[in-house]
Order: sequence, then C-alpha cells, then structure tokens
Amino acid sequence: MPSRRAALVLVLLASLLAGCGGTTGGDRPNAVHAGIYTATSRGYDEAEGVTLTIRKPGAATDALSLLEAGRADFAVLDIHDLALARERGHDLVGVMAIVQRPLAAVLARPDVRTPRDLEGRRAGVTGLPSDEAVLRSVVRGAGGDPGRVRETTIGFDAVRALLAGRVAGATAFWNVEGVALDRRRPGFRTFRVDDYGAPSYPELVLCVTRQTLAERASVVRATIRALQRGYREAQADPESAVQTMLQADPGLDGDELAAQMDAVAPAWTAGAAEFGQLQPAVLRRWAAWDLRFGILKRPLDLRRAFDTALVTRPPDE
Repeated sequence: MPSRRAALVLVLLASLLAGCGGTTGGDRPNAVHAGIYTATSRGYDEAEGVTLTIRKPGAATDALSLLEAGRADFAVLDIHDLALARERGHDLVGVMAIVQRPLAAVLARPDVRTPRDLEGRRAGVTGLPSDEAVLRSVVRGAGGDPGRVRETTIGFDAVRALLAGRVAGATAFWNVEGVALDRRRPGFRTFRVDDYGAPSYPELVLCVTRQTLAERASVVRATIRALQRGYREAQADPESAVQTMLQADPGLDGDELAAQMDAVAPAWTAGAAEFGQLQPAVLRRWAAWDLRFGILKRPLDLRRAFDTALVTRPPDE
C-alpha cells in the first residue's frame, strides 16, 4: 500500500461514451464502468491508500490526450486505440483488462439473417479503422464477401440509422447500442465479432504512461486492487451497482442501465482466472487479428504494450 494517500484522476473511454449518442447521452457513463463507480462510492480506493476522481472526457478532449498530457493518471482505452497510440510512438501501457471479450458487433435489421446477407446492401461504420475491420471480419466469418458490402460513414449514430432504415447493418457496441436497439424495437440482430472469426480479446483496458508505471508502480497496483474489488462487488450485486451509478448521474436511464448491466457483467470475467487479468496468449491472438485486418501496420511489441504481471488474486474480503 502507498505510504501516503495519492490523489488520482481516472478518465473513462471517450469513444464508448460517444457511441451512446442518441440513446443514453454522449457524455454519460454506461454499465461497463459500474465497477469504477462502485469502487469510488464505497471507498475501496481510499482503503488502498489512493483517492480516485472520475473524469468523463468531453467533445473537445479524449481519454488518450488527457493521459498523455498528464492531466489524468489512468485512462480506460479501447485496446485498438492503445495499439494505434503505440504505433504512433506514444509509450502507453495496458495494466488491467476491464472486460475479457470484444464489445464490437455488427447490428442489423431483422431481415439480415446472417452477416452474409449484407452483401449488396449499405452498412454503417463510424469511420474508425477498427470498425471497418469488425465489419470485414464479421462478413467474412459468415462466408460472405466484405468487398460487396456498401460501407457508409454514419459516425456514432448506429441506432438512429438502423431504426430509420438508412442502413441494413452498422458496427456498434453490443453492450450499449445493441441494448438500446433491442429495448426500442426488438427483433434486430446482433452479430458479435468474436462469434464470426475474431479472437476473444479484452476490448477495454486500463492504461497508464510508461513514466507513471516506472515511478508509481505501487499506486498503479493499489488502483488495480481497488477496481478489482469494485467490479467484483458490481458483479455480485448488480442492482446496487446500478443505484450507485444513478446516484452519481441521475440523468441516466435506470432501466436501460440495468439492461446494460445484465448484458455486460459476464464479460468482466469471461475466460479469466481473475478480474482484470491480461492473458499473454489472448493478447497474441488479438494482435495478429489487428494486423491481419489492417488496424495495425506492423507487429505490436506486446511486452512493451502491456504489463501482464500487475493483476493478482485479491485477498478474500
């Protein structure tokens, strides 16, 4: 435990928040963050000798830029964004998995029985390279030809675009847009990327700079322990975790948050021995997939990109 209390800033994921646009509000958290809110609300951070302040990135900033500028100590990043940042020369390190499987999916209208049915039809993407890779992987995994799908950039507006019939399918997160779509109009289909050729990988990762890890390793470990406890509690008592988030942000939709929780909670520990575990074999398969589908231009040095030894089994409370 750190010898004196450390005041830290933890920034949530910018693109996942933006992905809620038109559903739950672009500047608000969703259930994937429940363990973070639980940890801070119940003082699990202070019990470890740290004080975490949660910051939600706005339209003009993102988690990555705040982390690199030293205005945040930790950031929850999409694993592809971490890899791309490292490819651009930024020495960031993933230290903990927030989920153990991809959240990316292709959502589709009811008449799209298989991703192969998107051939010759319009499919929306946000414009991010990882989205294009998800669409190609899902269509190819279903035996289709991705080159025959008519990609169109719709930004973070998958739900509205699908409901309006502007596209037959769209890349999105199944735990947010997928839940919102199902609640608004049941019958739409969700094709998760790891069900169609992609490996299972941790979509969201807690990240720090190399300097923070080198100079404040004990603080990083303490923060990991606090978040592990928060996510364990949120998984054990999801109703309480939903109430904690509603207290932090009363503008959230409680029913939608509960539905998100039901969807995403199993992904927090799926296939892992401990919450937060970063598994080298899993990371190798993910990095090969990113390279194959063009997200990365060159192989990623996984030993530099991740520290897989920081997450350990928490003591019994």
